[in-house]
Amino acid sequence: MRILGTGVDIVENSRIKKSILNKSFLYRVFSNKEILISKNIKNKSSYFAKRFAAKEAFAKSIGTGFRNDFNFKDISIINDKLGKPSFFISKKIKNMIKKKFKINSFNFFLSISDEKKYSIAFVILQKK
Repeated sequence: MRILGTGVDIVENSRIKKSILNKSFLYRVFSNKEILISKNIKNKSSYFAKRFAAKEAFAKSIGTGFRNDFNFKDISIINDKLGKPSFFISKKIKNMIKKKFKINSFNFFLSISDEKKYSIAFVILQKK
C-alpha cells in the first residue's frame, strides 16, 4: 500500500452559508443525494461547508483540481450508520484515477471537522 496523494482544504462557514442561498450554486456543487439529506440537517451551513471542503481536498489529493470535465457534482460525500464520512466513487472517478495513476485498486480516506467559523477536510488517496 502506497500513498498516492493527499489533500486538505479549509473553508469559512459564513461564505458557504451565503452561497447556499443561491439555488444555482447549491445544485452546481452538491449531488441530489447530498441536498436531499440536508433537509434533515439542522445546521445546513456547517453540513454544506464540510462537504465543500471535502470536495476541494479530494480534487487536491488526485492532483487535478477541477478541470477537464471534472466538477464538484462528480464527488459525493456519504456517511455510514455511525456517521463516518467517505466518498461515493463513481465510474467517472474510477476511470480518472485508473488513467492518471495506472492502477485498478485504491482507497480514499476522508476526515472532516468544523468549528463555529471554519470547516476543514483532509483526504488521503492510497493504492491498495
